[in-house]
Amino acid sequence: MSGYINTIADLEAQTYGTGATGHISNQLLKAAGTVAGIHTAHDGALGTPSGINGNLYNKIYGQKVWSMLNRECNALSVISKRPYSSSGWRILKKRPAGGAGNKLDITKASNTGLSDALYGDDQLRADRLGGVPENASLDSNTDGLISIAPEYDTLFTSPKIVAHQFSFSELAMEMASIDDGIGDIRAQLREDMGKHHAEVQNQMLVMPLEAYSPTTAYTTANAIDRGYTSLLKIISNSDEIAELADDSGGNLVGAATDQAIDTLYGKLRSASGNEYLDSEVSFGDGYLSAEARQLTLTVLNDMIRRLRVAGGSPKVILTGYDTLQTISDLLQAQERFMDRKEIVPTVNGVRGVKGQEVGFRVSTYYDIPMIPVAAMTSTGTDTSLISDMLFLDTDHLWLSVMKPTQYFEDGISNGNPFGVGSLGNKALYRTMGEMGCSYFKGQGKITNLL
Repeated sequence: MSGYINTIADLEAQTYGTGATGHISNQLLKAAGTVAGIHTAHDGALGTPSGINGNLYNKIYGQKVWSMLNRECNALSVISKRPYSSSGWRILKKRPAGGAGNKLDITKASNTGLSDALYGDDQLRADRLGGVPENASLDSNTDGLISIAPEYDTLFTSPKIVAHQFSFSELAMEMASIDDGIGDIRAQLREDMGKHHAEVQNQMLVMPLEAYSPTTAYTTANAIDRGYTSLLKIISNSDEIAELADDSGGNLVGAATDQAIDTLYGKLRSASGNEYLDSEVSFGDGYLSAEARQLTLTVLNDMIRRLRVAGGSPKVILTGYDTLQTISDLLQAQERFMDRKEIVPTVNGVRGVKGQEVGFRVSTYYDIPMIPVAAMTSTGTDTSLISDMLFLDTDHLWLSVMKPTQYFEDGISNGNPFGVGSLGNKALYRTMGEMGCSYFKGQGKITNLL
C-alpha cells in the first residue's frame, strides 16, 4: 500500500512534501478527472475506456498555453509617458500683440485709428509691429509704445483608473500543478491578464470619436469617460465634429455641442476663443458615403505641410495595416520606395537610435515612422473605408502616469482567505493616468479615406 493516502499522516506528508511519493497519488487524482476550467468542477468522469488497455491511455494536453489572439499595443507603446505632476496646465492662446493664428496677420489697413485696441487686435498694421521713434513716449499710441500682454487659458484633467480583476480557486491551483496541467496557474493568468490590461489601454487610445456620442449605446453615466481620452477625440476640431453631427454628414454623432463630444480638458471646443483646441483634420467634403475620397500623396503631403506651418513636428504616424498597404502600393506603383528607419519605443515615446543594433525597422514617409495599429478605426459612413491616419507630435502629447501598472494578489495562498471571502485567490491589475496635450495645432488626422 506504499504511496497511497490511507491516514491523515499520509495526507500531511503529501501536502507538505515530507515523505510521501507524489506520482501515484497524482495518478489517482488524474483518474478522477482534473482537466477542467479554473472555476469548474474537477470531478468530471472520463469517457468509457475502449479495449483491454483503455485505462492505460489518457489525453495529454501539455503545459504550454498558445494564444490565438492578436494583442499588439503599438499606440500605447509609442506615446511618451510622464509622471502626473499636476491636475492641469496653462496654455498660451493669443499673442501679446494679438492674433492666435499660425502666423502674424498684418492685413489691417494702414489708415485705421491708433487706439489701444489696435495693439491687441487679431489683425495688425504693418507699421505698428514694435518699431518706435527715438525717445519714444511711454503709453503713447502715436509712438506705438503701449503695454501689451499675452492671453492664457487653463486646461484641467483628472487621472483615470484602469483596473482588471480576476480570481482562481484553491482547487484549480492544485489541479493545474499535476500531470498534464499547465503548472503554475497564477503565472499563466498573470501573463494573460497583463496582456489584456495593456490591450484595453491601447484600445482606449484609438477609441472612435463616435463612441463618445450619446446617440450610441455608451450612455450609462458617461462610463466611456472613465477611460483614457482617445487620440481621435484629442486630435479633432469644431469643423469635424459639426460635420459628424450634421444630417449631410451621416449623423455619426449627436449634437456638435454635446458636452460628451465637445468637452476637452474642461473646455468646450465650440466656444468662442477656444480655437486653440482645434487640431489639423482632413476629412474632405463630408462624411457621407459618396464623399469618401481616395488616399493620394497630395492628401498626405498637404497634411504634413499644414502641421509644419502650424509649428508642429510630427514624430510618428499611427494608422492601420490596410492604410499602410495602400501607401506602399501607391508609392511602388510610381517606382518609388518607402524608406525604412530604425526606431525604439521608450517611456519617452518613439525615438531614433543611430549606430546601435537595437529597436525594430519600420516604414517611413518623409522620415516620419509609420506604425500600424490593428485596432485603428476608420471614420465615415462608407463600408469600404481604410483606417484613419494620426500624425503625432509626441513632444506635446503624452500619457500622464500617476501610478504605473501594479499587480495585487491576496487570498488563501497568502494565508488570508477571509480577505477575499473565498477558498481561493483574487488578483488585480491597476494603472492610473490620463492623456495630455500641450499643443493641439501640432497634431493631425486624415479620415474618410478609400
